[in-house]
Amino acid sequence: MAGVSDKARFYLERAAPQLREFEEKEIFQPDEIKALVTKRSDFEHTVLAPRSKPTDFLAYVEWERSLDRLRAKRCRRLKVRTSTSHASEARTFGIFERAVLKHPGCIPLWVAYLEFASQAKATKKWRRIMTRALRLHPSNAGLWIMAGRKSAQNGDMERARAHFLRGCRFCTGEATLWLEYARCEMDWLARIEAKKGVKGVRRGVNVMEAIKATETTGEEGDQINFDESDSDGGGEDELMLPDPDLVAGGKKKKEVFDEETTRKMEQNPALTGAIPMAIFDIAQKQPFFNAEAAGSFFELFASFSKVSTHGKITQHVLDAMEEKYPNSAETCSCHIRQPLIGVGLRTAEFPKALRECLSRLRTAFEKTDDKKVLAQKMAAWITNILEVEDLDAAIKTVLEHTKQSMEELSK
Repeated sequence: MAGVSDKARFYLERAAPQLREFEEKEIFQPDEIKALVTKRSDFEHTVLAPRSKPTDFLAYVEWERSLDRLRAKRCRRLKVRTSTSHASEARTFGIFERAVLKHPGCIPLWVAYLEFASQAKATKKWRRIMTRALRLHPSNAGLWIMAGRKSAQNGDMERARAHFLRGCRFCTGEATLWLEYARCEMDWLARIEAKKGVKGVRRGVNVMEAIKATETTGEEGDQINFDESDSDGGGEDELMLPDPDLVAGGKKKKEVFDEETTRKMEQNPALTGAIPMAIFDIAQKQPFFNAEAAGSFFELFASFSKVSTHGKITQHVLDAMEEKYPNSAETCSCHIRQPLIGVGLRTAEFPKALRECLSRLRTAFEKTDDKKVLAQKMAAWITNILEVEDLDAAIKTVLEHTKQSMEELSK
């Protein structure tokens, strides 16, 4: 078996062509190149040592990336147009590959690897890495969220939903993934309504046109082509997250939207908030669900005040909370704040909605089983409103008096 020095020499020799390029094009001086070789040798001996840590690989990657940034700056200054970052990116991918093979249980390493692949616009590589990471860590919510968000950002909601649904089967111990799935669906509804609003009259816009406008067209030009004979291209690593748009033969499915399909899509419950409500309903049956988790769902849905169905969705959550936890401080807090959801603080509707909130506040203190926690929540909520500039003087006086009362009750 080769020793650490032999392995280090092997990897150093693979970087020799780029170093010769630096010298020939005078991007770096000879003494600088010697310093680079010494530094890289130190890193190689460190990461190849038996007790190397994940942080050693991350430090090595950061040094390689800083070196490439310096190369790019000098090329611009010297007007060298034939030097590229391909060699540096390939070497960085190699370092990450060795890192995850040596420390497969380190989640930060996988995340850093995925972030680098995303920044390098290596789409196929990213999918391979994500597949391997999820197979090793299926119960890690962060990885499923990253996979779902990536697909959603690319406009592929079908694939994003597939990632979130698979992740929810494994991550039943915390609400993080479920909340992100609901957020993704609300984002999708917001994008569709925004596209409909741009096209003209809201009710007369073809829904399918709005949906297709939120989707991107393919991934061409957004990836780096790798040699099929690379080490990560064989065996199990060839598996990657499936592409639902591919049919037999590797060809893309044709998109056909006739009048009947369009009419059905316009009546699709998904456009009226059925999916976010279904996510919440299924979440109620999970071990993590409690009043605080339900309150997090309420906060999430309430933050999308520009979505036309947000009132229906938040009312659905509130009804479930009042049925399961009628006297909880979390339920009372959500019930009190509901009238102000979607109401601007400088609109004519604000005083009336605030009056309703204060009326509910008095009623809630009579039935809650934790007055101290409710008072703390209300004091924090009122503080956020008071931070708004140019608030009406009379309203400000009422809110300051209410806040003072809440602070006294929370002691």
